[in-house]
Amino acid sequence: MKFINIFTLILVIVGGLNWGLVGLFSFELVAAIFGAGSGFARIVYILVGLSAAWQITPLLSAMGSGEFAAGQNR
Repeated sequence: MKFINIFTLILVIVGGLNWGLVGLFSFELVAAIFGAGSGFARIVYILVGLSAAWQITPLLSAMGSGEFAAGQNR
């Protein structure tokens, strides 16, 4: 389970960096690497979206266990 959490977190970071580049410079990194509208680019976007959905589970788990609130008291 740890591998999938790390893998999905990396993909979410890649997606966030891609959107940051789009916002700042109108440069889409994923499209530049794989080609705009290509099948590979679509797969990357789908994997990033699924990874974001997957990362909701650890977030909710941390919030439910009080781990999230404990970190705010530092």
